[in-house]
Amino acid sequence: MGSKNTFLEQSGLSSAWHLATTPLEAATTELEWAMLRWGQAFERYHCEMMNRLDQSGLSTQEVMILHAIRMQDRPKSAAMIAGLLNRDDIQNIQYSLRKLIAQKCVKKVRDGVGKGFNLAVTDRGRRLSDDVAALRRRLLIEQLAGVENNTPRLMEAARVVSLMTAMCNEAGRTSLPGELYPS
Repeated sequence: MGSKNTFLEQSGLSSAWHLATTPLEAATTELEWAMLRWGQAFERYHCEMMNRLDQSGLSTQEVMILHAIRMQDRPKSAAMIAGLLNRDDIQNIQYSLRKLIAQKCVKKVRDGVGKGFNLAVTDRGRRLSDDVAALRRRLLIEQLAGVENNTPRLMEAARVVSLMTAMCNEAGRTSLPGELYPS
């Protein structure tokens, strides 16, 4: 027991967690909590950007949906948007799409295959997403420019988060009937 705690302390990892009894568990817990804190900080930062752009009526999720629709400048279906954002709550995405349509940021367009519709960015939506990108450059990217080895560090962080996303998705699908709570 003492050697485990010594290793954790020497590596700067907390041994005070019920979630962390090994170095791997401690490192995983540190990453999970860093991602939770980042998510909250991202939400606050994004709300502040929308306030500065006089768009406080749009949530972070709605603006992320706008960016997803604009990605590669091609119309997208609600299902495709959900996939890009790793979401399975289509009804909430559809609610956000209705808000974006009402704000005249996106519009319905025929999908070209059948009777279905996809969503495309309007000129107003393009201006808004351009304004978000410009403000993001001033508020965030300029700060990141001062971080040593910024691009490789960010790319490695993105790879780790993507890997954790895939593993969490898989773990969420894995069924362990009766192991922890027998019926």
